[in-house]
Amino acid sequence: MEPLPFEENKRKKEKWKQLLLLISLMLSCAEAVSSDSSWDGVIVTQEDFQALQAFKHDLVDPNGFLKSWNDTGYGACSGGWAGIKCAQGQVIVIQLPWRGLGGRITERIGQFQALRKLSLHDNLIAGQIPTSLHFLPNLRGLQLFNNRLSGSIPASLGLCPLLQTIDLANNSLSGPLPPTLVNSTKLFRLNVSYNLLSGSIPLTFTHTSSLMFLALGNNNLSGPIPDSWSHAYQLQSLTLDHNLLTGSLPNTLFGLKNLSVLTLSYNRLNGEIPNAIGNVSSLRELGLSHNAFKGEIPNSLGLLLNLDSFNVSYNNLSGAVPPNLAHKFESSAFVGNLELCGYDASTPCAPSPSEAPPAAAPSKRRRKLSTKDIILIVAGALLIILLITCCVLLCCLIRKRKMAKEGERAGATGASAAEKGVPPSAGEVEASGGETGGKLVHFDGPMVFSADDLLCATAEIMGKSTYGTVYKATMEDGIQVAVKRLREKITKGQREFEIEVNALGKIRHPNLLALRAYYLGPKGEKLLVFDYMPKGSLATFLHARGPDTPIDWATRMKIAKGMTRGLLYLHSNVSINHGNLTSSNVLLDEHANAKIADYGLSRLMTAAANANVIATAGALGYRAPELSKLKKATSKTDVYSLGVIVLELLTGKSPGAGEAMNGVDLPQWVASIVKEEWTNEVFDLELMRDASVIGDELLNTLKLALHCVDPTPSARPEAHQILQQLDEIRPDTETPSSGDDAGAMPSPGD
Repeated sequence: MEPLPFEENKRKKEKWKQLLLLISLMLSCAEAVSSDSSWDGVIVTQEDFQALQAFKHDLVDPNGFLKSWNDTGYGACSGGWAGIKCAQGQVIVIQLPWRGLGGRITERIGQFQALRKLSLHDNLIAGQIPTSLHFLPNLRGLQLFNNRLSGSIPASLGLCPLLQTIDLANNSLSGPLPPTLVNSTKLFRLNVSYNLLSGSIPLTFTHTSSLMFLALGNNNLSGPIPDSWSHAYQLQSLTLDHNLLTGSLPNTLFGLKNLSVLTLSYNRLNGEIPNAIGNVSSLRELGLSHNAFKGEIPNSLGLLLNLDSFNVSYNNLSGAVPPNLAHKFESSAFVGNLELCGYDASTPCAPSPSEAPPAAAPSKRRRKLSTKDIILIVAGALLIILLITCCVLLCCLIRKRKMAKEGERAGATGASAAEKGVPPSAGEVEASGGETGGKLVHFDGPMVFSADDLLCATAEIMGKSTYGTVYKATMEDGIQVAVKRLREKITKGQREFEIEVNALGKIRHPNLLALRAYYLGPKGEKLLVFDYMPKGSLATFLHARGPDTPIDWATRMKIAKGMTRGLLYLHSNVSINHGNLTSSNVLLDEHANAKIADYGLSRLMTAAANANVIATAGALGYRAPELSKLKKATSKTDVYSLGVIVLELLTGKSPGAGEAMNGVDLPQWVASIVKEEWTNEVFDLELMRDASVIGDELLNTLKLALHCVDPTPSARPEAHQILQQLDEIRPDTETPSSGDDAGAMPSPGD
């Protein structure tokens, strides 16, 4: 039998072994923390902590945003340090935009081996871009735009294999574009616009199959545009404007089936515009102004149904503008081409030989016309024209005298009102319609005109829609109005039509386009007369402007509030759901006050016509998802459309499908960007320049807009809630007018 002391010693040895094992485990855990093999949720690795200290040391922080970065490193990875996110004790995100930071970016940035995103945009950071960035194998996003960086772009950036987006816009970077910059097979966005870059466009930029957005505008790039774009089949947006590029347009560029934005304005490009450009059916924006293009505008351009922004002004183009383009775009898109014709009334085209009158049969004896014969023929033609003009003027004079006599025979009340220039009261009918026949009904407002004045006015087509055609009409006395000629086959019968249109004519609100009159012609034509808005639609205001006409945040917010006030009045005061609210149906007066148009028109139309309007809105990207089943507009579908327009104001993008990545519509694209924590890429670059001041307003408005486009109708706010939140985000400095018709554009005759 073993002695007891031995058993006790054995038990003691076992306890010591267990204790030593526990100590060993504790030590190994401590070593693992320092060697990055595990993480307790708080402690940052020693290497990353040292890099963070160096990063902070080289920055200038006048506003104290980096005060939370303490000297111990405690809390760096638990959310305590501003702008830092970690995974397993390693820094994966440094995100410090709009902080007023100065100084420079340390070369020790290359120590963050797990860093995925570096976002320092909208600061005052100077110096060069660190070459050590290529040591970051996991870097996916580099956002350094709107700073004061100088020097060249490091060629080594192309060594980051996972880079998806590079945005270095609006700095003072110089030198050539490194051909290796696009080496990453995952790079889909590259923006180096608004710098001082020079040299040619590297051929490698046309060979990358992953790029979707390439922005090289506003630099000093020179030489021709490379002719090898067939590999860049994913490319959706290419901006090369405001450079020194020369040569002609390469045909391979027009084989890109996904291309939606192509801006080449303000260069030295020449040659003809290739007919192959019509093959790019997805093209939405085409800017070719201020170059040296010659020849005719290809007819194929007029067949691009998605094209909503177009400019070929100030080139050497000649010939007739394709009718589809002339009707769709303002004359400013074509001016500056001395031999171009047919884009407005002041530039008529000479008749082609096929349109000229047939020549007389040849006589047996031909005689060459003498100079005397030619003079007599010309004089005879001028005499005929003069006689015709005199006859027309005489007819107009007789008609005016006849109308004056009819006015004298009118009742005392009517005569008194006419003498004072007071328009007929709401619903008052001008039964005869003058010599034209028909029936003109005036509603309250500043304009006085007869049916003859309206029908004899100079008309200019402004646009077409499912409901009909809109004209700008200028009358003899200078009054300008917008006239919508409704398609006859889609309107209700006359009795029902008159009941509904008389109700619409009584609606007055500062943010609703006023219906001033309507005309029913003897052959069934129906005309609606509205105030003319000089700035046109919000869609044109946003997307068809030049690069030198920015729209600030205050103006955009003013428009958003105006739309919401108008929509709130429709929903709450007159029980009307718009059903077709788009940026094309939001018009702007000379002070950029928003006025909703086309409200209530569904009440004048057949059910089939209204269904077609809803389908069209869907094609444009404004339709709420539930409308595919309901087929009927509600206040919630209007709120969805309003949310899309607010996103349009925030992003500067058109909402049609295909505008953004992978063909999704604008709300889906914005939601996907926000989900990936790239929120700052959502906003229009013009707005980001003031982001240090308005950053919170932008983010809160974005949040509200996404709330409006929630796929679930019940989750969307009401119009009054939207207006309340907009007022909280940016309080009005001026009290809006309370008058029913405040803000309406006065006629020139006022």
